[in-house]
Amino acid sequence: MKQFRVNIWEQGEYTYPAAYGFLPNIRTYLHEDAQVRPAMLVVPGGGYCMVCPHEGEIIAKEFYERGMNAFVLTYTTDITMSVPLKRQPMEDLSRALRLIRKNSEAYGVDPERLAICGFSAGGHVCASVCTHFADIIEENPAYAPFSNRPDAAILSYPVITSGKYTHQPSMDALMGYDPSGEEKEYYCLEKQVTEQTPPCFLWQTAEDGLVPVENSYLFAESLKAHGVPFAHYVFPYGGHGLSLASEAFFLGKHGEPYTFEQLNLALEQIRNHTALNVSERRYAELTEQFFGEPAQDAPAAPTELNPYPDVRMWPELADLWLKKVLGKK
Repeated sequence: MKQFRVNIWEQGEYTYPAAYGFLPNIRTYLHEDAQVRPAMLVVPGGGYCMVCPHEGEIIAKEFYERGMNAFVLTYTTDITMSVPLKRQPMEDLSRALRLIRKNSEAYGVDPERLAICGFSAGGHVCASVCTHFADIIEENPAYAPFSNRPDAAILSYPVITSGKYTHQPSMDALMGYDPSGEEKEYYCLEKQVTEQTPPCFLWQTAEDGLVPVENSYLFAESLKAHGVPFAHYVFPYGGHGLSLASEAFFLGKHGEPYTFEQLNLALEQIRNHTALNVSERRYAELTEQFFGEPAQDAPAAPTELNPYPDVRMWPELADLWLKKVLGKK
């Protein structure tokens, strides 16, 4: 397996003010052969405040083992919730898609079989690009010839709406605490689906207590109304953030935590009280959360290593679906 990091923005292109030295990047999981393969770009969640490792490497390796060349995107987030992200995560994903297509020969990737897989807020990033890809104008002539439209998307317990069933902290980090009505409408993604939206596979649990399952229903209904091919699975049991729902996941074997790079840089600024535009209240919250005394009682280990065997089936279902919508070559 060929693994390496590629920064997706070139010198002078990336200007997000609360990056603290971070540069958005992809990590590769490539087969060491000459076969041209479909590709999967994984976009972890984290409420637009961080990029969670448990939805990164283990997901990429799952699709690698299923014959794809895989990538993980570490995109822009803001744990301080002080500098609204606006279009930056969507810009990050768009550039990553163009970069992979630009380097498709070197990566052993079929540029016409490039899928994305987003989790929670990462699902919102993916669905944003699926619905608004035409809005992201590429100014760098090296990347402008390449499309940022995914060929398919897997949306795993995604944040979709900015309306009644939203995950409000994600929307606050994305748009700020006082967005305009026009901006809220733009990121209310069930209202932004068109006939050009790529095929989507959605899955979620009915018991999700963080991102209501209605998010998936709203998007599936809109996909159907616009004639976009889709699959939609709702599993009856399990909470938010189940990732693979595998034994390794429940044992905490989530892979390398490289997606925490920007989080760690921001926390160093919090520790030094030098972060940008952070209120005293948010300083106090983050200091308590990350630098306070650890909880006395550690969380109990799961009594079963595979308590949701039905949820564990989603990669197999998604793989079968991808073979149909991407085709075999």
